[in-house]
Amino acid sequence: MKAFIMPEVGKTDIVDKPIPEPGPDEVIVKTTHALICTSDLHTVKGALPVEPGVTLGHESIGVVHAIGSNVTGFTEGQRVAVNAVTPCFQCRYCQSGYTSQCGGPLGGYQYTAQRDGNMSEYFMVPHAMANLAPIPDDVSNEAAVYACDMLSTGIMGAEHCYLTIGDSVAVFALGAVGLSAVLGATMLGAGRIYAVDSVPKRQELARAFGATDIIDFTQGDAVEQIMEATGGEGVDAAIEAFGFPQTWESCIRVTKAGGRISNIGYHGENPEPLQVPLDAFGLGMADKSIHTGLCPGGNDRMQRIFALIGAGRFDPTLMTTHTFGFDDVGEGFRLMEAKEDGIIKPLITF
Repeated sequence: MKAFIMPEVGKTDIVDKPIPEPGPDEVIVKTTHALICTSDLHTVKGALPVEPGVTLGHESIGVVHAIGSNVTGFTEGQRVAVNAVTPCFQCRYCQSGYTSQCGGPLGGYQYTAQRDGNMSEYFMVPHAMANLAPIPDDVSNEAAVYACDMLSTGIMGAEHCYLTIGDSVAVFALGAVGLSAVLGATMLGAGRIYAVDSVPKRQELARAFGATDIIDFTQGDAVEQIMEATGGEGVDAAIEAFGFPQTWESCIRVTKAGGRISNIGYHGENPEPLQVPLDAFGLGMADKSIHTGLCPGGNDRMQRIFALIGAGRFDPTLMTTHTFGFDDVGEGFRLMEAKEDGIIKPLITF
């Protein structure tokens, strides 16, 4: 099979690898669709220590190819998906409800980080009974692939805001994860959603997904704009969806006393520690809370997202700006890295 790999830091390539064989608790999937994630860009830049030659990717779906001896409930040729996080559901972290931390900090993130990723013609699903999810007939492949990471992570960002009906929330950065956070905030009942970005296409999608106010930071300081719009009070919650020190601090500054900051941005490329502005943090006494997270794994999570898509609550394919065949995945990767041609999310077809 062909696989998209990182032979060394700063380089990618398509190479031949053996088609994996399933262990007793595993399933092998023949890939049909995938998405490129910004996390892969970080990995190739060296932010995540991985073995040379590891396969990239953690947002892939397909059809069942081979089934391990202990796995039941699936048939060959069935459309299936797996989350970017593949926990064991047996360790103390999993049993405590922190599936993304399976076995230790961030341990549930196994594709590429601990084993070959799934940007390849075939891939393995570990702990398949818990992690493999059937794709319903009313959900297209092009939509289903967004449940693997973008929707799961973005919606988690909104869940970690602990919103109540009518709350206000600011979302900093409108990539696919930030846009998914807007969707999550909308579905959880936020009254005002301040979506921060300067790219017109992303602003347009944010409005389509439920944002009530667009904050363009090229037209003035984003924090000042949000504070003015809220009468100086600030928002009930803020979501950091970029992984950048300035947006991190902005989330703390725009959140009112007693508010919640939800971080879903990846900060692995920033060499300096993140700073907490003490005035906005009330010198540690403003009753503000910070909740970090990595998207929860498991087939139940996937099926809940599929239920939303199938019911027509939203259309995630609006975030797909480019489509490439697998042979051209390198070009999609390059565009993502350069942020060229208005790219938001590239779909890869096999």
